[in-house]
Amino acid sequence: MILTQETGNNDIAEQSRKTHLRRHWWIWLLLIFLVAGGVYFYLAIEKKKAALAAKQAAAAAARSVPVAAVQARKGDIGVYLTGLGSVTPLDTVTVKSRVDGQLMKVLFREGQIVKNGELLAVLDPRPFEVQLTQAEGQLMRDQALLKNAQLDLERYRVLSEQDSIAKQQYDTQKSLVRQYEGAVKNDQGLVDSARLQLVYCRITSPLGGRVGLRQVDAGNIVHATDTNGLVVITQLTPITVIFPIPEDNLPQVLPKLKNGARLTVEAFDREQKQRLAAGYLLTIDNVVDPTTGTVKFKAVFLNKGNELFPNQFVNARLLVEVRHDSIIVPVSAIQRGPQGVFVYVVKTNRSVTVRPVTLGVPEGGETSVDAGLTPGELVVSDGAERLHEGSLVEVKEAGKGRGNGNGQGPGQGKEHRQSGKPQRPDK
Repeated sequence: MILTQETGNNDIAEQSRKTHLRRHWWIWLLLIFLVAGGVYFYLAIEKKKAALAAKQAAAAAARSVPVAAVQARKGDIGVYLTGLGSVTPLDTVTVKSRVDGQLMKVLFREGQIVKNGELLAVLDPRPFEVQLTQAEGQLMRDQALLKNAQLDLERYRVLSEQDSIAKQQYDTQKSLVRQYEGAVKNDQGLVDSARLQLVYCRITSPLGGRVGLRQVDAGNIVHATDTNGLVVITQLTPITVIFPIPEDNLPQVLPKLKNGARLTVEAFDREQKQRLAAGYLLTIDNVVDPTTGTVKFKAVFLNKGNELFPNQFVNARLLVEVRHDSIIVPVSAIQRGPQGVFVYVVKTNRSVTVRPVTLGVPEGGETSVDAGLTPGELVVSDGAERLHEGSLVEVKEAGKGRGNGNGQGPGQGKEHRQSGKPQRPDK
């Protein structure tokens, strides 16, 4: 009976559980629906994000990069050797007095351009005028004595021929005449010396050039042994520039000098932006400086406009040769990376490609390319840092290889490359 009661209780519990499940089945269905909807919406959102990211990537890939580009051109480019040189006058003279005396007049202005032989200063001539008067008086006295002795000698000669006098007396008279002749000659030297001292009282310029600062004022006593002198004069036209070139470059220059070629030399300022003057190579030093491994080159400039100043530092550029029909691009177009030297070439579809090149001669803001480019191809000269193979570009500036303003200065003399002829020195 107890077993029958427990079985009845179990049936009642099972029936109650089934009744509970029948009443709440919709809750389970709602939960399943919510989970399925959440998974669906999550997958949809992820798909949308992926599509948006792909769209953005495609838009970024299709976006053009603004760059500046120029055309590789064919032209002439010069091969230059450069060196920091010093302007050196052909002649520098310290003007000194040749005699001692008081400085009476100073006739030059500091910084004045003077000519050869121009009067610069005057010393007091009176002491030398007195010496000249004394010398001339002595000369006249000895000339009179000589003349009288010569007359006596002629008389003694006649008497000696007649044996009227002793031969010794005649010989003595001849000796006396020679003594007076020597005295007259000595007196003439004293006269000439006094006159020369008078000439030295007028100090003239020994060369044409520029006068420096005055060392002595009028009224002072000057001496021939003074160290500083009166003034220093430097020759300005023509003038030279001495600059060092590495000894390894000598084989490029020596054969041309031996053949008599006149090599053009240009002088630029320190920043290498302004050309000061043009001249030609005069000569090369005969030794190599063992401390620097360089050889001194000497160039001559006419300097008619006084563009160059003595002891001024200039950048000298020696034109060794002109290479014709070279392919020329701006230096800014040259890129360097692990793969070597290259440029970005703009294709017709506005995309760029990496093109390895072989560089030639740099000159100013441009350089020649020996291999890798053909004339007319468009190369990127600015904005290359944002590019890679296949990038689309928008060319903001196009030219013909005239450079982009970078590294000007020595490149200002581009008439060399245009005409293929070295520029002649100023006339």
